[in-house]
Amino acid sequence: MSDGPALRVSGACKTYERSDQAALLPTSFQVERGEFVSLVGPSGCGKSTLLGMIAGLIAPDSGSVEALGEPVTGPGAGRAMVFQDAALFPWLTVFHNVEYGLRAHRVPKAERRERVQDALRLVHLDDVASRHPHELSGGMRQRVSIARALVMRPGILLMDEPFSALDAQTRTILTDELQRIWLETRPAVVFVTHNLIEAAFLSDTVHLLSSGPGRIVKTYDVDLPRPRDEAHPALLELRHDMLDRLRAEVGGAIARRAQIAEVTAL
Repeated sequence: MSDGPALRVSGACKTYERSDQAALLPTSFQVERGEFVSLVGPSGCGKSTLLGMIAGLIAPDSGSVEALGEPVTGPGAGRAMVFQDAALFPWLTVFHNVEYGLRAHRVPKAERRERVQDALRLVHLDDVASRHPHELSGGMRQRVSIARALVMRPGILLMDEPFSALDAQTRTILTDELQRIWLETRPAVVFVTHNLIEAAFLSDTVHLLSSGPGRIVKTYDVDLPRPRDEAHPALLELRHDMLDRLRAEVGGAIARRAQIAEVTAL
């Protein structure tokens, strides 16, 4: 395994044929090992497309993505994904949901049991291992999803708005829990969110993307000690700056669309 960055995205871009519009303009950045990086931006700016490229689920039209020293050509064991929906198997217990990936990779039974127990302890769910998903709250199901990703011991953890479907109180609790879990495990993380204070609170680096087609227009380095408090004045100031830039991006996109519509009508 290379000693370089965990992730390197070099000029990756994507246009979807059905719309004939670019979803993502050439984009480059890298994520160091153990670094927490967030992607924020307006809806439709290409955040999820970019994450899909890193996961190996979407092929860039040009440019490249390299993860853990290897070109990304498809999904890989060194990368794990947490989606908006926990997407658990309803017929399996919590234990067997978390164990599923290990079984697929033919990890020996004794090792599987130990790793699943460790992962469930990490997310504070070891006492519900025998329950089924329908017996859990939404926040607990998402913690199971995080445990299922972490049990694979990924070098890179990809998270696509994992808390967006949760109520505000549960979301705040899980954001704090994610900070604790990441401090204990330290994979490189790429985290997509619309929540600006969440991004500032969790991240070492935040990349702000433009209105679609997306490109990185601003990078914020969050140099604050951990664990953090969401009410820290520096985080609130950072959120305000990101919000101002996003408003400008959205306003500019609306103005551009109006100009195009006016020209087309002539």
